[in-house]
Amino acid sequence: MIEVERDGEIQLIRFADKISLLSIETLNELKKTVLQADADESVSAIVISMTTLAGANVKELLKMNTEEGIRWLETYWSTLSTLRETGKLVVAAIKGNCVAGGNELVMMCDLAVAAKSARFGQPEIIVGSTAMGGGLQMLPLLVGEKRAREIAFTARLLSAEEACDWGLINRVVDGDVEEEAKKLALEVVERSSPQAFRVMKSCLNYWTNLAMLNWQIARDLTAFVWNSEEFKERGRDFLEKKKLEKRRFWGLY
Repeated sequence: MIEVERDGEIQLIRFADKISLLSIETLNELKKTVLQADADESVSAIVISMTTLAGANVKELLKMNTEEGIRWLETYWSTLSTLRETGKLVVAAIKGNCVAGGNELVMMCDLAVAAKSARFGQPEIIVGSTAMGGGLQMLPLLVGEKRAREIAFTARLLSAEEACDWGLINRVVDGDVEEEAKKLALEVVERSSPQAFRVMKSCLNYWTNLAMLNWQIARDLTAFVWNSEEFKERGRDFLEKKKLEKRRFWGLY
């Protein structure tokens, strides 16, 4: 569930649940709310607040066929693209764990502020998913290729301090994360030319948008993976908290 609050020229969009998943309904609601803020001339910045935000609901993914998976991913990327393309500043405020799609969502925001208790990562490899909803494309640009491989292959969650050191987020704070995110937003919008901001944001997005040139292939491959025997087996075992069966790694040559 998403809550919306207004604080002056800042639109606060909050994932209300302590643990939130990105369902189709939630994604559509988030996109609608961002578009409304984008169209509102009295809004200068958007703060997206979350406690723990994960990606898709594995239980839902297990029921999907390939076509349904492709449609889910199209809705997902449409929402994340809206965050990246809005003419308003977008600041993420993170209190807990942001993993999988949650971490990808944070990467799509302009700036990110986190509590010391926050953690970040892409653990999809454990359950058998791909992290290709922006994670594998964006991470090498943000943290470097070797660190991106470490995050993706080990599924280890980074502490807030590590995430800040690696360039995944901007600030780690002791106080109220939402308030600190608002302060950072005001630090930008109160001194900036809106026209210059929009042009600079477009220019910065250009380089990371190049990483998403493989989106259609990534979308289709991920949907095929979700409909595979291996993913469905691991997904069921993951939900039932069973020990995941070790499978053979096969080579290409």
